[in-house]
Amino acid sequence: MFGKDLLVRMLDRRDTLPPDEIALIEALPVRPVTFRPDEEVVREGSRPAESCLVANGFAVRNQAIRDKRQITAIHVPGDFVDLHSLLLKVMDHSVSALGSCDVVFIRHKDLLAAMGESPHLTRMLWLSTTIDASIQRTWITCLGRRSAKQHLAHVICELYVRLEIVGLASDQTFAIPLTQAELGDVLGLSAVHVNRTLQELRANDLLSWKDRRIVILDFQRLALLADFDATYLNLFHEPR
Repeated sequence: MFGKDLLVRMLDRRDTLPPDEIALIEALPVRPVTFRPDEEVVREGSRPAESCLVANGFAVRNQAIRDKRQITAIHVPGDFVDLHSLLLKVMDHSVSALGSCDVVFIRHKDLLAAMGESPHLTRMLWLSTTIDASIQRTWITCLGRRSAKQHLAHVICELYVRLEIVGLASDQTFAIPLTQAELGDVLGLSAVHVNRTLQELRANDLLSWKDRRIVILDFQRLALLADFDATYLNLFHEPR
């Protein structure tokens, strides 16, 4: 299914997709590509003629300032990383693979043709970009107003919920190839500070993080620490 089944699952969580819209998604021609860890998926300054859907693995949006970068989004399977390029035309940031990442590219003209067949599908894809924007607002708030420990706890809660939607997290457990240096690029912290913050969460029996595997030992307490409220992920199932 090249990740299109996960896209359907993610959208269907917010509003029921009728069979004809699912068929439109399934019929979209794709160009599958596998990227190596840290390999650039979409280049800043490019003018894409296709949009990229994560099929397996993870991708990150990032912007660089001199020799440092800020990761501004983590994309999970089922996410479009640049659906907004349909309208923005020129990319103002880059997207790279977080670990090995399988994606499919879908031509803009094919997406536009599918949207032309279904106003509701158009709204659902628009919804996915507005959720991206909502996540971005929340990340900005985390950077500016949460402590390092709260911010890290919030990121972990968010990733668990988003991965659970597409069936890639359960029993408070998920896997992600995120190094401490990369986590520092998410949190705006040094690797040393990230390590110290992780140790605090471990010492408080809130999580276990070994290699790529994260186990949340007490989601309720972790969410309370982070002041995590999933409203911004728009998980309500209702007509759109």
